[in-house]
Amino acid sequence: MSTTGTGPDTGPMGAGAPGAAAGAGTGAAGTDATRAEVCVVACAEAWRGDGEILAAAMGTCSILGARLARLTFEPGLLTTDGGALLTAEPVPIGAPAGPVEGWMPFRDHLWLVQNGRRHVMMGASQIDRYGNTNISAVGDWARPKSQLLGVRGAPGNTICNPTSYWIPRHSTRVFVPRVDVVSGVGHDRAAELGGRASRFHGLRRVVTDLGVFDFGTPDGSMRLVSVHPGVEVEQVVAATGFDLVIDGDVPQTRWPTDGELRLIRERLDPKGLRDTEVRP
Repeated sequence: MSTTGTGPDTGPMGAGAPGAAAGAGTGAAGTDATRAEVCVVACAEAWRGDGEILAAAMGTCSILGARLARLTFEPGLLTTDGGALLTAEPVPIGAPAGPVEGWMPFRDHLWLVQNGRRHVMMGASQIDRYGNTNISAVGDWARPKSQLLGVRGAPGNTICNPTSYWIPRHSTRVFVPRVDVVSGVGHDRAAELGGRASRFHGLRRVVTDLGVFDFGTPDGSMRLVSVHPGVEVEQVVAATGFDLVIDGDVPQTRWPTDGELRLIRERLDPKGLRDTEVRP
């Protein structure tokens, strides 16, 4: 287990961080929240400070996180109905768009990607310590055990605009020493490509059902930022197939506020789809 790095993250993911509940209502922290609801808020925090850019999300908790961020501390975010419509307000997951602000055809979406005006939170079938990810195939390239999606937009996303990851099942099958196929570009490979290719490269956060991670280390390797309530650091280490950077005492991921819980439960996900993605 590595002990190098730049010190523990004391930003908004830590418990009691300043401004963590901005715009989310008042009241004591929602300590009755489910693990999924903690994950939704952790995903939302990935967009904190982004301002008026497109929040593109993949996965239930990630989508809910983007919409929650817009409803609370990042009102300037652009969110969609999950397709080509920019919604006037964040809508419940799976609901029609309602009033829209604009239409986002694929050519315009690609313009945002190429110009760094989008922050995407993708999934990953494999991820390594430098943030290289695989969504293409598992096993030997010539004869893979599993054929997945293909690299899709992962190379362009990771090279051109801010990228985070939402991984609902943290295990050694996902967090691996070396990915079988590089779909999303990690810090080590971006550095090898040189300044021209890496100048817009930026991996922000990895959120899983166990904790939150970033790459705020001198060599761009993965660091444990916080563990979710009820999770021990040793549990995260055992579920990770490489050495994480761990700096001192790891804080707990903050609980949702009561206001955030109301927005999640009553407005954004009244059907409770979040709890089908994350085990209680």
